[in-house]
Amino acid sequence: MSDEPHYKGHRERLRARFIEGGDQGLPDYELLELILMRSIPQRDVKPLAKALIAQFGSFAEVLGARRERLLEVKGVGESTAIDLKIVEAAGRRLALGEVKQKRVLTSGKDVVDYCRAAMAFADREQFRILFLDKRNGLIADEVQGTGTVDHTPVYPREVMRRALELAATAIILVHNHPSGDPAPSQADIQMTRDIQVIARSLGIELHDHIIVGRNGHASLRALKLI
Repeated sequence: MSDEPHYKGHRERLRARFIEGGDQGLPDYELLELILMRSIPQRDVKPLAKALIAQFGSFAEVLGARRERLLEVKGVGESTAIDLKIVEAAGRRLALGEVKQKRVLTSGKDVVDYCRAAMAFADREQFRILFLDKRNGLIADEVQGTGTVDHTPVYPREVMRRALELAATAIILVHNHPSGDPAPSQADIQMTRDIQVIARSLGIELHDHIIVGRNGHASLRALKLI
């Protein structure tokens, strides 16, 4: 009778499935297991992976959860929480790299895909800006503010000050709705129009304001709200 823990064989089979087929066919909890195996080498991590999915809802939402919330889940220590946030950061950097290799507005889908990867599953509202050059290439992507579950303070003059510092000729505003519903509020619309007025006075074009959430996205430009 083998003295090896029962989960050793499971780990090897799961790794083999990933090597042979990538993540295709792997449910969220098994992909999460593969990450947790690296962080927790001496324990069966399937129950923890399932507990994390149950707590946050999906693989993406586990990675998007704040470190403090991850630590509330029994079995998640500091190093594991940090490892999960590193994976989230790596995915965001990869998405940003893909956007930087293209002209940002060649495809609206590229921009939306990047924005969803960066913030759709965050549990607090974030407001970020994509600063563009005259060829619509990405100069910088910066988070301008992080707020509560339903509000982030935005200061139009600060947005414009940063655009001028970067010599940007156009901007795209992006924020997330942690509720999941990307529909713009009246406050979102008014803030966007305020920024648009100031931007035009400085010769900077506001291309769009994209709102992302778990349930999709909304473009104020496509909705003819700007």
